Amino acid sequence: MKFEWDPKKAQSNIRKHKVTFKKAKQTDQDELRAEYKRTDFPGGLVRGKYAKRVRESLNIIVLKPEVAEAFPNEEAVNSALLSLIELARKTAHLTKHSTGRAKTPIGMP
Repeated sequence: MKFEWDPKKAQSNIRKHKVTFKKAKQTDQDELRAEYKRTDFPGGLVRGKYAKRVRESLNIIVLKPEVAEAFPNEEAVNSALLSLIELARKTAHLTKHSTGRAKTPIGMP
């Protein structure tokens, strides 16, 4: 695409958007919004500043593709897992009564 420089249009854009073409082009390549200046951040910019906090507060797992195909959403996955936990607990309870000793499934308290 070819552009022709139009000084009248450039002045109109500065009045309307309060930014020059040069600044707008630079903003496209910059991670900050146009209204921010690096000087607004006296401590400097730190990439990943909150990454550890977010990672610690979230509980994200990655499902294998074949497992993900079986569940349309998060609610379906949680429902299936809760049913499995309940079944495992009931089975452990039945096993304890029938043999006189507890057989706790792996990963179950």
